[in-house]
Amino acid sequence: MSKQDQFFKHITEGNTCKGDFITLGSAMLDGQTVKDAFVNVPLKTMNRHGLIAGATGTGKTKTLQVLAENLSDKGVPVLLMDIKGDLSGLAQPSPGHVKIDERHAKIGLDFEAKGFPVEIMSLSEQDGVRLRATISEFGPVLLSRILDLTDTQSGIVAVIFKYCDDNKLPLLDLKDFKKILQYCTNEGKDEFKEEYGRISSASTGAILRKVIEIEQQGGDLFFGEKSFEVEDLLRTTRDSRGYINIIRLTDIQDRPKLFSTFMLSLLAEIYETLPEQGDSGQPELVLFIDEAHLIFNEASKALLNQIESIVKLIRSKGVGLYFVTQNPTDVPEGVLSQLGLKIQHALRAFTAKDRKAIKLAAQNYPDTDYYDTAEILTALGTGEALVSALDEKGRPTPLAATMMRAPMSRMDVLTNNELQNLLDDSKLVLKYNETIDRESAYELLNKKIDKAEALQAQEDAKAEKEKASKQTKTTSTRRRSTAQNPIIKVLTSATFIRSVFGILKRVMK
Repeated sequence: MSKQDQFFKHITEGNTCKGDFITLGSAMLDGQTVKDAFVNVPLKTMNRHGLIAGATGTGKTKTLQVLAENLSDKGVPVLLMDIKGDLSGLAQPSPGHVKIDERHAKIGLDFEAKGFPVEIMSLSEQDGVRLRATISEFGPVLLSRILDLTDTQSGIVAVIFKYCDDNKLPLLDLKDFKKILQYCTNEGKDEFKEEYGRISSASTGAILRKVIEIEQQGGDLFFGEKSFEVEDLLRTTRDSRGYINIIRLTDIQDRPKLFSTFMLSLLAEIYETLPEQGDSGQPELVLFIDEAHLIFNEASKALLNQIESIVKLIRSKGVGLYFVTQNPTDVPEGVLSQLGLKIQHALRAFTAKDRKAIKLAAQNYPDTDYYDTAEILTALGTGEALVSALDEKGRPTPLAATMMRAPMSRMDVLTNNELQNLLDDSKLVLKYNETIDRESAYELLNKKIDKAEALQAQEDAKAEKEKASKQTKTTSTRRRSTAQNPIIKVLTSATFIRSVFGILKRVMK
């Protein structure tokens, strides 16, 4: 048996699936595509998380697009973080190209062009379904971790949440939270001290500065109502295709704090909302996080620990997380160890540091007799990738350099008219794009302060009036005791007459 025949058998046996699966492409040997040596990913293992990595321009986004399309076709809803703004074309079919036909002929797959059900979403003022969450939904623990607070500061946040619960003060947006921070060390400090202990103004000042940092990155747009309901990410069409939800994030690349805040809140909400899932044969939802370094590079240690915990736990809810980044080293080891599917596009070695990173990346893949992993990582062309997946029993499939299939949808963005038509047809835009600012902690505390100030003003006016009245009464009493008392007047007159008569008598003598 020739080396190529042995390789073909090695790949096809290792990629045999009894259940549903996604075909990524065909394996390559010695730089040549081996037709029909399909590299498959079992659908039931897509909740085991994954990584798509590679240098700029090597095909990461197209691989993401291929996975999203095939998941949608299998009835699995998808959520995409569109950092670069180049994924909206999923809604329109590919125009086709001779190079696509040539690629699929080498792979052994027929090419079908088609568009997919897409929902455009936004964290900011860009067009799309507005995604929001309230401060209350975060809770004191998650909010403290996002703000990277000390234990003392976290304790204050917990007390503030307790006070708001006890006094029925809804915490909806950042202005609510800022107001209660100011109230507990100013107007309401005596009330807080009596019920919950003294709260340091230095600590609340430090918390307030962290809140302002998120606010400056656009947090005031994200926190508020109407809160987005996770169930709306799980929609399918009448023909049972999963919706591809695309969050437009092109305007928050320089606001990583907001991005990580949103991601952590979303993952926490998904984990809290979705029920535990058994072995159903396919995931409930798959999330792709493009430019994942935006989360990890700016995250605090507490935030990284929270992300790692959620990555470990959320699989039981039938949710898969896929991180898309330039280098596997962008992802912390604790997270990287949880990833079942790894699709590694080419890495470039321009410096000694690059070569060291490539050697480290090669160690993340199973050993193979057919490749020098570190060498092939630098030799892959555009649209080619090194793939390591899990089979239906959770075992690693054979490592395969793979000629990746082309996306079925357009590899370009929607036009303005196409985007507007998509938004006009969206039911979720109607549901979530109305801004609601109902009475909450900010308004209720202002009323409480105004009422207290009015009461104090009344008491001050009453005290002033009583003081003035007392002064008037004292003066009047003093005057009456001398000039206006008739008895004193009579006595004074009699004394005067006696004195006069006495003088006269002495003169006449």
